[in-house]
Amino acid sequence: MGLKPVAASPRVPAVSASVPESIKPTMRPSKRKADELRRVSIERRVSMHAEGSCLIKFGNTHVLCTASLEERIPPWLKGQGKGWVTAEYSMLPRATSQRTRREVTQGHASGRTQEIQRLIGRALRAVVDLKALGERQISIDCDVLQADGGTRTASITGAWVALYDCIGWMKARDMVRDNVLRDNIAAVSCGLYGGHAVLDLDYAEDSEADADANFVMTGSGGIVEIQGTAETVPFSEAQYNELMALAKKGISELVSLQKLTVS
Repeated sequence: MGLKPVAASPRVPAVSASVPESIKPTMRPSKRKADELRRVSIERRVSMHAEGSCLIKFGNTHVLCTASLEERIPPWLKGQGKGWVTAEYSMLPRATSQRTRREVTQGHASGRTQEIQRLIGRALRAVVDLKALGERQISIDCDVLQADGGTRTASITGAWVALYDCIGWMKARDMVRDNVLRDNIAAVSCGLYGGHAVLDLDYAEDSEADADANFVMTGSGGIVEIQGTAETVPFSEAQYNELMALAKKGISELVSLQKLTVS
């Protein structure tokens, strides 16, 4: 039984993270405020076969996330009494404005694809007790149906919901106990656009940003990974702190939405 999509803002509960006053309003292509997420929705259990699944939408970026339980583990983990969580990422040929060839027809995944799916896997493993999982593997598939910036951050945020439901499926069958999933995990992009720090870049902003960064954090505020790049000139520590403040606010809202979705 799936839930209807729920907007993350403005109905998400207020968060404690504060944004510096130096982050001033700027005219964004989407007309959003500097600290405003795109409309975010999560619909659970959209796949009849997968142990866990969801369709997540960050504005016009739509990603299908599925979690599959497999009674196997990587060979190098055998005999250690713990499991594994891994991820695969792909984009449909017309997820973008022009068709791209399926990577399977090229015989290998691109460097970008490999980097993103490794990021998703690392993010999820950061909040999973692999010993409590037992000698099993959960494989997360993130398939981008439509791309408008932030596909990796949407994938991580949605993958957590799919993983949550997969572990719930296992609990219902007495395969695991309650301590497998230790925290929420979510991700969001921030960048410098038009001279100002802004939250959750869409493609129009990302393609013209002076700097952009992806933040992956837990529900309790722990930092899992930060990927930041100056696209034009180096950015300052003060500007980085502005991006971090925005990321904390955005991730807090996304975690609130995750909790609302699975409640």
